[in-house]
Amino acid sequence: MTDVAVKRLSAAQADFDTCLSRLLAWEDSVDDQVNESVRHILRSVKTRGDAAVLEFTAKFDQLQANSVADLEVSRERMQAALESIPKEQREALEAAAERIRDYHERQLQTSWQYQDADGTVLGQKVSPLDRAGIYVPGGKAAYPSSVLMNAIPAKVAGVGEIIMVVPTPAGVVNDMVLAAAAIARVDRIFTLGGAQAVGALAYGTETVPAVDKIVGPGNIFVATAKREVFGTVGIDMIAGPSEILVICDGKTDPDWIAMDLFSQAEHDEQAQSILISPDKGFLDQVEASIRSLLPTMERADIIAASISGRAALIEVADLAEAARVSNRIAPEHLELSVEDPEALIELIRHAGAIFMGRYTAEALGDYCAGPNHVLPTSGTARFSSPLGVYDFQKRSSIIGFSAAGADRMGRVASVLARGEGLTAHARSAEYRIKS
Repeated sequence: MTDVAVKRLSAAQADFDTCLSRLLAWEDSVDDQVNESVRHILRSVKTRGDAAVLEFTAKFDQLQANSVADLEVSRERMQAALESIPKEQREALEAAAERIRDYHERQLQTSWQYQDADGTVLGQKVSPLDRAGIYVPGGKAAYPSSVLMNAIPAKVAGVGEIIMVVPTPAGVVNDMVLAAAAIARVDRIFTLGGAQAVGALAYGTETVPAVDKIVGPGNIFVATAKREVFGTVGIDMIAGPSEILVICDGKTDPDWIAMDLFSQAEHDEQAQSILISPDKGFLDQVEASIRSLLPTMERADIIAASISGRAALIEVADLAEAARVSNRIAPEHLELSVEDPEALIELIRHAGAIFMGRYTAEALGDYCAGPNHVLPTSGTARFSSPLGVYDFQKRSSIIGFSAAGADRMGRVASVLARGEGLTAHARSAEYRIKS
């Protein structure tokens, strides 16, 4: 099936907000059966460790092993993968890794302190996590770019150890994924997937070490498991379907825009692609491009389902209104395919990543631009940020009062503590006050 129907909306229509809300609605609730299954798996891994991991790996991935240690990939195997992949693949991975590392090194936060006039020292100590876990999809979907985007910021942050899990159904290993892990200097890899892999990382087993934070994409079982273990460990986010929103002034080649919309639609049927333009004729041209280019796509059925189900072409009065609609949507990926993107970006408040100008295809951001491709979805760009070095660092407050400072601020603390009825607090501070 490659026939496609594209929704058309106008910001001028009376029910625009209602129609837009309906378009953006995505049901992320997990059915009871998935919840029950994931909780059972997590309980089993928590209580039975390696034995449960082996049992579920055999059941879901058809991968038999005598021990979880047999499922660990050696450093030699990683290096062999790096040396065996085609030269152009290795060079592309290394070029992408260099740009990702260069960008993320600029995010590195450092500790700081300052001193009051009375000698009191205040500040913040910034420390990396001890251990991070990275989930990488496997099987039919293999994403070496995901390895680079998750592991490199952790390494830049100074994380002590990176544990990667990747499912290998029926024992099929993707060499590009292992090569990317070698380039990103991942410390250990286990060929585990699903909720059992998340449980192993969160709780630890006899063989898999417990981590402090789990990052990386996965299917509904992985996402549900990450939601369940949050609190025991940190997680990056609960990601919804991929999204792209393009604002165009009508002067970009319509085939380019159609293909940019396809670049997200081909992920899965729930992905969302939206074009906003003040030029109605241009929207018509892009719709024509969609219809003419669709039959040429390898994943035409998936793209058609995504475009028909969740895409829209939206007409607005001008670019300022386009920005207002974009802020309402808060997209994961936002392309500003306009003459003066610098002016338009001033009006943008909510977006995971912003792609400036006609030549900046979102696909470049997925692989090799440098900024992270792990981005907030489903409107969460209103309060969330891309994955970065800061996700692998934590901050501790530093407080060091001098005698004079303890006397001065102790009087303030005494009044506030007694006002709250906490006498021990008050007296603890009062002991340091000069009588």
